[in-house]
Amino acid sequence: MYGIATGLAGAESVPLPLPSERRFLPDWDAAPPVTPRTKLLWLNFPTNPTAAVAGEADLAKAVELAAAHDLLLAHDAAYSEITFDGYVALSVLQVPGGREVAIEFHSLSKGFNMTGWRVGFAVGAADAIRTLGSLKTNLDSGIWGAVQRAAIAALEGPQDHVAAMRDLYRKRRDLVVGTLNRLGWDLEPPLGSVYVWVPTPNGETSGEFADMLLDRAGVVVAPGLGYGPGGEGYVRISVTVPDDRLAEAMDRIAGAVGR
Repeated sequence: MYGIATGLAGAESVPLPLPSERRFLPDWDAAPPVTPRTKLLWLNFPTNPTAAVAGEADLAKAVELAAAHDLLLAHDAAYSEITFDGYVALSVLQVPGGREVAIEFHSLSKGFNMTGWRVGFAVGAADAIRTLGSLKTNLDSGIWGAVQRAAIAALEGPQDHVAAMRDLYRKRRDLVVGTLNRLGWDLEPPLGSVYVWVPTPNGETSGEFADMLLDRAGVVVAPGLGYGPGGEGYVRISVTVPDDRLAEAMDRIAGAVGR
């Protein structure tokens, strides 16, 4: 998504390495050099598709880099409400200096199940918010008023449904991770998002493994290569389907893998 939007704007996107040995957090030492053309640094934690979560040290490094090179740090925090096992997602604005260099995007699509309504909000550096406001004013006439009122009600109303949703996703996450680990994987339960990032077995490519599951089990997973070259060798499983369908899918995967 970020790369496509960057290309449509006539700019060039340069991927930031997220190696597995760093739990899919940025490898700042291997990051491409910042040049005079570099204007924007995008991060997304908890992350789609890897479900990685960032600690304060990683976000602080991003803030430091943005401040040193006059970059705008854009943080996509769409999954900030969906965290597990006592982990609470950090806002980049909590990091010292973050409010001066960062803009953070929040969405009601994930935490409040308002996906099709396309409503969210942004907070952060005053100049960035002002520029975004000018852009939006000239792009459209705003989101339909009823959706805005629904978003206000979601944010200002009781939050017990958010806690219930987290518990539901946690149980589904445990089902997926538990099933795959019994089949021979060694996965750690992710602490955020609605995904499980699964390495493919036996050196198979992400496309090969996804095709096999589709052919033998009738189960669709997302090949990691679709998220960029760094995603090769992985597939993404979503826990957003109903409990009975997810349980059936995991049974089918177990039968197809036969490990």
